[in-house]
Amino acid sequence: MAARYNFFAMWFNDEQERQFRAAWESVSIRRRVSYSLFTFGESLLPYFLVLSASKPGQTVSLTRGEVRIARPTIITPQSASPEFQNFFDSDDNAEVAQFLLARTAGFSHLKLTNASGPKQIQSDSVEEVVNRLNRQLDDEEEDHTAILTAPPELAGIALLRYAAERVWSSAPDNIQELRERGFLP
Repeated sequence: MAARYNFFAMWFNDEQERQFRAAWESVSIRRRVSYSLFTFGESLLPYFLVLSASKPGQTVSLTRGEVRIARPTIITPQSASPEFQNFFDSDDNAEVAQFLLARTAGFSHLKLTNASGPKQIQSDSVEEVVNRLNRQLDDEEEDHTAILTAPPELAGIALLRYAAERVWSSAPDNIQELRERGFLP
């Protein structure tokens, strides 16, 4: 992860880098998935998002959703930036994400869409909700659904981190498939 931060640091001033790191480290992927994204077409990334209480004494919220990542079917110019739908409640968070991802080769030309259900109130403890979801997913033998946690104001950043890490970890398999199909040497 440190290598990624060094890459990001060259695009930010010290204060922006500090804010980015703080936001990135405030969100967590508590249950990871290990399958690769599709090289061509659309991949679905189902998730549960557990948001901590905004104030002491309030309850934790839980949302079930999925991020759809559509790979380009037509190669577009280098200036094409990633497209986000339903990710961010705040324009500031959306601008930070656009700034960051527009400068990385890995995200050019992607279309990311978030579809989530209604928020559910579950508990006053993030840990309790995460443990209950882990047991439920284990009982169902579900290995394609992630569990994410975040402060309420960073829900979009949690989804961005989840999608970004899935793209990064899938890259070697995707490159290998491109080679096997004759698109790369």
